[in-house]
Amino acid sequence: MTHPQQPHGPLRSFGRLKSRPVKPRQQALLDSLLPTIAVPTMPFQPRDLMPDATEVWLEIGFGGGEHMAAQAGKRPDVLLIGAEPFVNGVASAVRHVEEQGLKNVRIHEGDARDVVGWLPDASIDRLFIMFPDPWHKARHNKRRLVQPAFVAELARVLKPGAAFRFATDWADYAEWTIERVLADPAFRFADEAADRNAVPADHVTTRYEEKKLGDCAPVFLDFVRK
Repeated sequence: MTHPQQPHGPLRSFGRLKSRPVKPRQQALLDSLLPTIAVPTMPFQPRDLMPDATEVWLEIGFGGGEHMAAQAGKRPDVLLIGAEPFVNGVASAVRHVEEQGLKNVRIHEGDARDVVGWLPDASIDRLFIMFPDPWHKARHNKRRLVQPAFVAELARVLKPGAAFRFATDWADYAEWTIERVLADPAFRFADEAADRNAVPADHVTTRYEEKKLGDCAPVFLDFVRK
């Protein structure tokens, strides 16, 4: 069943939600393509969006869409839902979708917490949160996406056995995430002994990652929904 929408504070981005004018071609795709691949802004069944999908994956905060598009291209049998509030990122993502001819991507331009609230219980097979806003100053930590209530919502929508990958290049956010995710009894590490700095074989490096804006080498945390 779908979950009643829980109230949450207004979305605040560490960066700006729009940094520069959208290029004319990308704006044309926002006007024409995005409406055809947008997720419903109400409770919905993911399988209705792609009935023949073998799995449903969710990427929260897809940035410019490079990682999402590459994952979707490698697995055309998987429905990949992405949420991103940054309009320039959405514009970049729809360009990737159009250029690569992807038929298995659906996008929400806005707060990922809304999408999670609209999803039914146990409906997601895999989750990515890749390099979210760090809010690295202690007084701003409360604005981080990973909070106990949101972790509980992720546990609700993930299927038992579903993989959950979190990546960051801020050491404090990695430890913050480990503490809050593992505090929820629904999650465990996929491999307790894994090298957190080892790049997963199926990872797709993005331009954001290459900028090295954080204070450490990328940390990859792979969890499993019990």
